[in-house]
Amino acid sequence: MNAAKPPAPASSLRSAGARGLVYLGFWLLLLPSAKPADLVLGVLAAGAASWLSVYLLPPTSGGVRLGALLGLLPHFLWESVRGGLDVARRALSPSMPLKPGLVECPMHFAPGLARNTFAAITSLMPGTVPVAERNGSLLYHCLDIAQPVVDQLCAEERLLARAFVEGHRDHG
Repeated sequence: MNAAKPPAPASSLRSAGARGLVYLGFWLLLLPSAKPADLVLGVLAAGAASWLSVYLLPPTSGGVRLGALLGLLPHFLWESVRGGLDVARRALSPSMPLKPGLVECPMHFAPGLARNTFAAITSLMPGTVPVAERNGSLLYHCLDIAQPVVDQLCAEERLLARAFVEGHRDHG
């Protein structure tokens, strides 16, 4: 079993700085006033939060292309609406045409950020819920196993793969 190498100090420092800026940004959004004491407290809280986040979740190889991830938003919204309409149609149908069951979706994403993001996104889409991992695959409960659920999930995985970069350091 290969152990992950600890991140280089420069990488940890860059990551802590990027995370600290994000935390400080959230602090400023929540700040009711711009008093100097509040800003000092925010900088201290952001510094402590970024140090703790780097300690608990060190930078790893790989990263996210934020633009590509945001570019998936229209697709995700469209699929959510389409899936929601399908679920509503089935729920309102007198015969309720459902064939619930489990399907196994082979994963190309290694365990970690990309796979977790994929599972989180697909859990929000109507009709499918990831319920377990088995032999490198994700196991999904779906409303209709007669549909090409695995093909659709694999297509979603290919789309999401464009947003992830392998072999680069995490920048936050």
